[in-house]
Amino acid sequence: MKRLDLQKLGQYAIVIVVAVTLNFALPRLMPGNPLALIAGVDVGLLTPEQRAQIIADVGLDEPIINQYADYWKSIVTGDLGQSYRSGRPINEMIAERLPWTLLLAGGALVLSSIFGIVLGAISAWRRGGKVDVPLLTGMIALQSLPSFWLGMLLISIFAVNLGVLPSFGAVSPAANLEGWAQVRDVLEHAVLPITTLSVLSTPGVYLTMRYSMLEVLGEDFIRTARSKGASERRILFGHVARNAIAPVITFLAIRFAFSFGGAVIIETVFSYPGLGRLVFEAVSGRDFPVMQAAFLVFTAAVLMANLTADLLYPVLDPRTRSS
Repeated sequence: MKRLDLQKLGQYAIVIVVAVTLNFALPRLMPGNPLALIAGVDVGLLTPEQRAQIIADVGLDEPIINQYADYWKSIVTGDLGQSYRSGRPINEMIAERLPWTLLLAGGALVLSSIFGIVLGAISAWRRGGKVDVPLLTGMIALQSLPSFWLGMLLISIFAVNLGVLPSFGAVSPAANLEGWAQVRDVLEHAVLPITTLSVLSTPGVYLTMRYSMLEVLGEDFIRTARSKGASERRILFGHVARNAIAPVITFLAIRFAFSFGGAVIIETVFSYPGLGRLVFEAVSGRDFPVMQAAFLVFTAAVLMANLTADLLYPVLDPRTRSS
């Protein structure tokens, strides 16, 4: 058991090193020069000495190995530096944006879990029937929808044509709302992006639950339960769903982490001020430190989700525990 734990820790350590290295390298491999953004519109008027000084101030004149070492140091100390674009501390920028992304990802996780698990269970229980086939076909069709197209479609219907929901932002500008009025305003702005993420996430949960239940339905203990006269309700909830839920929980944990990265398009479509929107702005402006910090948060979310899944799986399915 200890050897297995050490092996997993070693695997996570390797993944962290590779992820951080790629996170450091990718922004620097992108075409273009961040000098124009750092110096502003007057970059063409700067002398070579002034340009060299600006590059030196942000540390881009140092050898790449020194930049890499400084990057690791910033991660360990928790000081992610300042934005080239705004000059603000990146820690503050992430602290401002992270709650909005958590709201979208968390809301989508709850909704997709409920609908995906319930519909997947019904579909598997009625496999091959009038309910299963349309559900399966519809979920596969939903899974193939482009996220930006679905977001724009919802904006067109509910914001433009019906006018019942706001189409952009997280709060109404200059509204100065307080209390429940502010909560309602935040929720109204979150409805469309959360719905978009939920619709796109539900098919994965549904398919995982359906196939997991179909696998459990073929086990010997299900036939034994039926032979003992157990009711269909008890078989469904007490045996099938209980044993089929473990893969779904692990899928949801990982899906929640990947929602951080997937929110880039959704937050851009809805102009939502989350981490995804921050990444879009940083990539557009060649803002190296902000890009690296946001990607680091995404990486940490994925690793934490995998670790959570590793810890939950033996609890949910005792058959996977090592002796």
